[in-house]
Amino acid sequence: MNALKRWADSDVGHSFLSSPAAMIAAFVALVCVFCSAFAPWVAPHNPFDLATLELSNALLPPSWSEGGNAAFPLGTDDQGRDILSALMYGARISLAVGIASVLLSVIVGVALGLVAGFLGGWVDAFLMRLCDVMLSFPAILVALLIAGVGRALFPDAQGALAFGVLILSISLTGWVQYARTVRGSTLVERNKEYVQAARVIGVAPLRIMRRHVLPNVLGPVLVLATIQVATAIITEATLSFLGVGAPPTAPSLGTLIRVGNDYLFSGEWWITVFPGAVLVVIAFSVNLLGDWLRDALNPRLR
Repeated sequence: MNALKRWADSDVGHSFLSSPAAMIAAFVALVCVFCSAFAPWVAPHNPFDLATLELSNALLPPSWSEGGNAAFPLGTDDQGRDILSALMYGARISLAVGIASVLLSVIVGVALGLVAGFLGGWVDAFLMRLCDVMLSFPAILVALLIAGVGRALFPDAQGALAFGVLILSISLTGWVQYARTVRGSTLVERNKEYVQAARVIGVAPLRIMRRHVLPNVLGPVLVLATIQVATAIITEATLSFLGVGAPPTAPSLGTLIRVGNDYLFSGEWWITVFPGAVLVVIAFSVNLLGDWLRDALNPRLR
């Protein structure tokens, strides 16, 4: 309780508690994360257990519509799967892939940005030209290329291997923004007195980067990572919609949208509208949190 009170009294805590948009966005994001993380216990059905599916329940409309069933509040798809349960399981996959890809991008980007900014010289020039090359290609096309090559090399990829290829394809271009951000901050920090003092007393460069420079450049990285989670989730949904994302045995929100798109103009609108709405809500709430965090960590706005 004391730690919570200290946080509420801090600048960041006061900024959060005085921002209704940030509190609502945090609440929505927490509900989505909770429902997806505990989907096996929260979801009313297991939509991927073939033994429990009945084709007689296929294409049922939402429960408030004519012909709906109270057992399936948001209706069912063409295989009789409960849409509400499928959303919880699908969001879990989308969130896991999005967060994992952002973490990988942060690790790679922060490490390369620190090295480039602290060492300078030809190392900095080489890494920044590599960033320029990566930025010259659209991120979604690079992700499609890597995902396609991965599926070609591992045609029978299932489970962790399939998701590994998907995470790698999203992270391949995501690290560039972190590298450029950290590199710019490191160029400023490396000339400050505390870094010069550490050099004078003989502290190793790696230790200076890890113990002294890194903590002072993580603020912009944290803001960027929060915003990039939403981008990574949308990228994963796009790849899944195009058929190169999550495997069919474990569909994500993008896969559910793609399946529902085939029935959109035949009257079964709920199959694609609800997954699309959940994707928008997750991305919007995360973006709002990122905007709040950017303002809360900006000393000029305090």
